[in-house]
Amino acid sequence: MLTRAQKGDNAAGESAGDGGSRDADSGRPPLGALATLMPYAWRYRGHVLVALVALIVAAGATLALPLAVRRVIDYGFSGVDSRLINAYFLMLTIVVLVLALASATRYYFVTTLGERVVADLRADTFRHLTTLDQSFYDTARTGELTSRLAADTTQIKSAFGSSISQALRNFVIFVGASAMMVYSSPRLSGLVLAAIPLIVLPLVFSGRGVRKRSRAAQDRLAMANAYATEAIGAVRTMQSFNAEAHAAEHFRAAAEEAYTAARLSARARAFLTAIALFLVSASVVAVLWYGAQDVLAGRMTGGRLSQFVLYAVFAASSLGELSQVWGEVSQTAGAAGRLSEILSTRPGIVSPPAPVPLPEPPLATVAFENVSFSYPTRAGTRTLDGLDLHVARGERVALVGPSGAGKSTVLQLLQRFYDPAQGRVLIDGVDAREVDLARLRQRFAIVPQDPVIFGATVTENIRYGTPDADFVKVEEAARLAAAHDFVAGLPQGYDTLIGERGVTLSGGQRQRLAIARAILRDAPILLLDEATSALDAENERLVQEALDRLMLGRTTLVIAHRLATVLSADRILVMDQGRIVEEGTHEGLVARGGLYARLAQLQFGT
Repeated sequence: MLTRAQKGDNAAGESAGDGGSRDADSGRPPLGALATLMPYAWRYRGHVLVALVALIVAAGATLALPLAVRRVIDYGFSGVDSRLINAYFLMLTIVVLVLALASATRYYFVTTLGERVVADLRADTFRHLTTLDQSFYDTARTGELTSRLAADTTQIKSAFGSSISQALRNFVIFVGASAMMVYSSPRLSGLVLAAIPLIVLPLVFSGRGVRKRSRAAQDRLAMANAYATEAIGAVRTMQSFNAEAHAAEHFRAAAEEAYTAARLSARARAFLTAIALFLVSASVVAVLWYGAQDVLAGRMTGGRLSQFVLYAVFAASSLGELSQVWGEVSQTAGAAGRLSEILSTRPGIVSPPAPVPLPEPPLATVAFENVSFSYPTRAGTRTLDGLDLHVARGERVALVGPSGAGKSTVLQLLQRFYDPAQGRVLIDGVDAREVDLARLRQRFAIVPQDPVIFGATVTENIRYGTPDADFVKVEEAARLAAAHDFVAGLPQGYDTLIGERGVTLSGGQRQRLAIARAILRDAPILLLDEATSALDAENERLVQEALDRLMLGRTTLVIAHRLATVLSADRILVMDQGRIVEEGTHEGLVARGGLYARLAQLQFGT
């Protein structure tokens, strides 16, 4: 689950991870998770007020109907004045009209309130997700997060759009009908009210189980969605390995688990509803039989009994509907609890309260001082171990070494995706932990080994991170990255929509768009992580020439497994097991006969 991603990472993550389970399993108020939603509703208190007024008016009109019915029965047919029947039926029509208008008003304002609350909640949840640090995403599943943004918020919309409103309406009618039952016949009311504890107690005691089963169903659905997202995202790999049947069976099993959990939740709610409705209906039938004896004995008129029975039916049906709504609201509490876990999770990497400004103009220097680091998911393994590294302004430094040596981790720490367990990372002489995160990351432009291309136009992809850049600069960046020619050949040129993750482009084309994006950013420090790895020889030459021009006057860190791409570096740092074990130029390192020389022998055969 999502919250386990944070457990053991930081105290904030543990707090977030425990929040949802407390709601379901501890002594916390059953619907306490719904408190998370109250600030969203309070933003639109005008809507809430109008909806409440309409709800009270509609409930009042409903409760007035039995009074009108009683007068029609007792007086309208008495023959004293035939015009009374017309007056009483006119009164009934007016009451029904008020009920209809008030109900329509309530429906409109409650529905729009639900839509508005969920839109804000989705936006806030997504915004919060964008602020969480990499340790959160190291174990979180993308499909589960998108499920929470979609399925859980839809459940909340249903609650705000109908369930909570119906619960309030039925509660008001139940209270009003109970009061009018006492007014109509205190003796009969005593019999009905005595049965209420028998009806309410099952609701109270079974609500906990309904919530737990509802939460389990939502968790299973999120897991199924998570798997589907991963599988569809890798559909070409799936088909290449003839894994369609296996993937389909895996998702079918996940969907079956979600169905089983949902069925258990529905069974619990259905059982709860059946008990409540039976007890309510049985009590009404018993009271009706008892009241009929009073009418036969002349102790009560037929109109008053009809009035009492109608109020009893209103109270019974309201209580029965409350049992159903209670299950829906409990399910909503589970969804709200899952979203509150996200919203209550606090990133471990944040800007300091009083950030230290970076020098202006930028010095473009980088330093690691005795830095040690382990990834949260591999706390027992040191990825960097006492690393010391200094890069001067305008220097080109290449990091080479076997896989797992810690090269990419250096770039991760530079951008402060993680903080070192020991030592300091200095940007322009300032500890990265003391700098505003946005200001810090503005100092870098990166071309990753596996570039991310979005399902947008070519222009939007190149502008990503520099949204205000004009088209002239976009095209210039594309030309420098040797991307212009293939872009111009696309159906709509720079306005061509690229498929999700750039699946319609070749690896080299995706890499060149990522390079164009970095060129457009025009940052003082360049981070190139295998930036030319996916290019053919001709395009690699063109891009390398563009990068050589771009690197002039800029500090550049290059990670490369292909040693041919780092021959022109000012310095080559050879990393192994989180340390720098060799340093020098290509010729000097080859002559030394160490690790670099062995890597060169494997690649160049010399």
